[in-house]
Amino acid sequence: MSGLTGICVPICTPFKDNGASLDEKAFEANVDSLLEKGIHIIAVNGGTGEFPFLSEAEKRRLAELASKRIDGKGKLIVQTSAIRTEDAIENTKHAAGVGADAALVLPPYFEGPGEDGVAWHYEQIARAANIPLMVYNIPVYTQFDITPDVYSRLSKIDGVEYIKDSTANMQRIEQLAAQGAKVFNGCDFLNFYSLLAGAPGVFTGSGNAVPAQLVQIYDLVRANKITEAAPLWRRLVPISNLLWTLPFNPVAKAASNMTGRPVGECRMPVPPLTPDQLKLVEKAVAAAG
Repeated sequence: MSGLTGICVPICTPFKDNGASLDEKAFEANVDSLLEKGIHIIAVNGGTGEFPFLSEAEKRRLAELASKRIDGKGKLIVQTSAIRTEDAIENTKHAAGVGADAALVLPPYFEGPGEDGVAWHYEQIARAANIPLMVYNIPVYTQFDITPDVYSRLSKIDGVEYIKDSTANMQRIEQLAAQGAKVFNGCDFLNFYSLLAGAPGVFTGSGNAVPAQLVQIYDLVRANKITEAAPLWRRLVPISNLLWTLPFNPVAKAASNMTGRPVGECRMPVPPLTPDQLKLVEKAVAAAG
């Protein structure tokens, strides 16, 4: 199995019937569209996919649909986190069973354990499920920071191969890359700089709106054509920043809707953007071209 590299889009989850059910046709169409634009990896059930508001059955259905739709045309990451280790194991086994290329796993959250317990959690999942694991670090939500030192320990677990870092700390990305970690940046406004620092790829919610532009930037950086990539990146700065200043998922969905991949609005209790906020998204999308 080849390693994961490139632009990873944590795909939005479309709903119908005022959020009562998944819009499977819209989801499949969006997977197709992202692949056609050259996106290398699609991640399902991530934060941008509204996983806290999906049932287990819905999450598994999305993984199944994505796997069938991708069908070798790209890579698939499935987010399989759970507070209980036993549940995370079952989720990860399901992801492996549908052919995912990696499972994205948070440390146990909400009154979670310390470093020894976190390491035990990943050890059990890696031992039980035959699939590469990507450690997911977003301490603002988990209250546990997977520092470079902690990741050095976790990376010694057979099966732990990647880390997604969403600390919005460029120094952290550079430290992880310097120690040889296969680190994926999880903060949109650091995408360009993370690639320059040697990250093999990025998770980017803005990919739901501007996938072709991100792939072009990635290709140029890989070819060391930095002076050509930089002006393209500057056009994406407004939407990249907006995702992290307004409510993230409503912005990602609004931008996706505006650029030809309809996903509707977020499932409640996450409300839609206000008219003034939508105008900001329109402006940022227009700047991206």
